[in-house]
Amino acid sequence: MSGSRPWTAALALMLAACGGGAGGWTKSGSDDAARAEYEDCRSLAATVVRTDTDIDHDILATRGADAQRSGVVRAQTQVAQEHSRERAGAIIDKCMAAKGFARAP
Repeated sequence: MSGSRPWTAALALMLAACGGGAGGWTKSGSDDAARAEYEDCRSLAATVVRTDTDIDHDILATRGADAQRSGVVRAQTQVAQEHSRERAGAIIDKCMAAKGFARAP
């Protein structure tokens, strides 16, 4: 499925944008644990968002050449990527909060 490469790259970039260390999360006495827990939450988000991304890709792949020429596919791709980025961020936030972490001030 060579058409999935742009989606895979977009997903990796989205999650990398959410990344970096522990993503600004803290928990009393758990500085080292924050990084591992954050990576666990990012992995969870990647799995969930990947499913959405695959579905979006399959839907867009069925669109005809007319839709591609009109720019509809490009616009839909951008909307889907933004939605996936927001969803991944929300999943990470909820996951870290459930683990007892709070955003660093």
